Amino acid sequence: MKALVLSGGSGTRLRPLSHSLPKQLVPLANQPLLAHVLRGVRDIGITEVGMVVGAGAEQIRQALGDGSGYGVTITYLPQDAPRGLAHAVRVARQYLGDADFLLHLGDNLLPDGLGEPAVKFRRRRAGAHLLVQKVADPRPYGVVELDLAGRVVRLVEKPRHPRSDLALVGACFLTPVVHQAVEAIRPGPRGELELTDAVQWLVDQGVIVRASEYAGYWRDIADSGDVLAGNRHLLATVEPERGGVVDPFSVLGPRVRVEPGARVIRSRVDGPAIVGAGSVIDGSHLGPYTSVGRGCVIRDSELSGSVVMDEARISGVRRLVDSVVGRAATIERGDPRTGCRVVCGDHGRVEIPG
Repeated sequence: MKALVLSGGSGTRLRPLSHSLPKQLVPLANQPLLAHVLRGVRDIGITEVGMVVGAGAEQIRQALGDGSGYGVTITYLPQDAPRGLAHAVRVARQYLGDADFLLHLGDNLLPDGLGEPAVKFRRRRAGAHLLVQKVADPRPYGVVELDLAGRVVRLVEKPRHPRSDLALVGACFLTPVVHQAVEAIRPGPRGELELTDAVQWLVDQGVIVRASEYAGYWRDIADSGDVLAGNRHLLATVEPERGGVVDPFSVLGPRVRVEPGARVIRSRVDGPAIVGAGSVIDGSHLGPYTSVGRGCVIRDSELSGSVVMDEARISGVRRLVDSVVGRAATIERGDPRTGCRVVCGDHGRVEIPG
C-alpha cells in the first residue's frame, strides 16, 4: 500500500501566515503539521508516500527532504493549481499504479493514528473505506449517509441541508477502482473534481464503499483557532525535558520541554509547554499550552496558550493570550493598556499597548 498526501492547497483562511508559509508546514508542538501526518502514515506500515504539492512546493521539499527523517520515501507530484481532491488523485495516477492507497489531507491532524481503520480496510477491502465523525454542523464538510450495514449510500460535498451528521475525516483508504471514477466524473459547482463525486460514482456503479466512525482526535487545520486547538491537544502529552540551561532563579512546571541550546533566565514556565532549541526566555512568564519555536527571544513578557514560530522576538508585552506569532515577527510594548490577541504573519511587526 502507498500513501497519497495532498499538500497543494493555498490556505486562504490562515492568512496572513499562509502568504509566506504553506499551511501544511504550520508548526504544532514545534513540528510541521506534515511531520505529524508522515508519522501517522509510517505507523501503519506505509513507507512510500506521494506528496501532491502546489505553490509551496519548494518550502515543503526543504522541510521534509526525501522523507528519510520520518521513515518514509517521498515522491513529489506537482499540481499546477488546486483543482479538487479527485484531480490530485488524477495527478498521482502514474505514481500510484495499481496499488491500494491511503489518501491523507496534508492539513488534517489525526494524532491518535489510523491503525484500527487500516486493519478494517485490509480485512474487508471494499472499493473504498471512508472515515467519518459526527459533527454539530456538517455543512462545511463532505457528508456521508450510511445504511444499517455501514455501507455508504450517498455523499454530498458541503450540503446546505445535510441529511446526516457524519462528516468525512481527512483520510480514507482507496483501491485502484477509484481511478475509473475520477476519469468518469466532471467538475462540480465549485469548478473542482470532487472526491465525493468520485466515490458516489462508485456507489452508483454497485461498488461496495464502507465507512467507519473515527474515534480519535481529528482537527482540520483551517484557521488560527484550529492551529491553537491542535497545538493545545499535542502539548497535553508532551514529555518533560531539560536539554537547555535553566538558571536557579527560574521555575519550570510539569510537562515542560526545554530543547538543547535554549536558555531560561529568571523566568517561570508553566506546562505543558515547549521552549525550542536556541531560544531565550528572559524575565518572562510562559503560561500553559504555549510552544516557542527555535531561535526565539522572549524578554520581560507574559504569554499563554500561544504558538510562537521560529526566530520571533517578543519584548515588554503583558497578557498576550491565544495568539499565533509568525516566523521572525517582532512584538513589543507600546503605550500602557490591557492585553490583546494577535495573529501575526511572517516578518510582521506589532506594537502592543502595555
